[in-house]
Amino acid sequence: MDIDVIHKALANPVRRQILEWLKAPEQYFAHQAHPLHLGVCAGLIDERAGLSQSTVSAHLAVLQRAGLIEAQREGQWVFFKRNEATIKAFLESLNDRL
Repeated sequence: MDIDVIHKALANPVRRQILEWLKAPEQYFAHQAHPLHLGVCAGLIDERAGLSQSTVSAHLAVLQRAGLIEAQREGQWVFFKRNEATIKAFLESLNDRL
């Protein structure tokens, strides 16, 4: 876990918002046709964010590189969900250090 990379990922409000949505996918993406245990389809994140697909993809890539989300491909779709283990370790690290 690279704490500096995580801090940089969390510095952007759009990325923090995406993490919040992915924390409660049943609240924000209940209309998804695929089971939410797979994660949330990238297209639905694009729609909710109201940003271009390329912009949202860039944000998702930063979150993924930081280890905060995981991606899973199912056919033509890519689903994203939070990496709770990394998020927990990061929060514990903050708590221990500060």
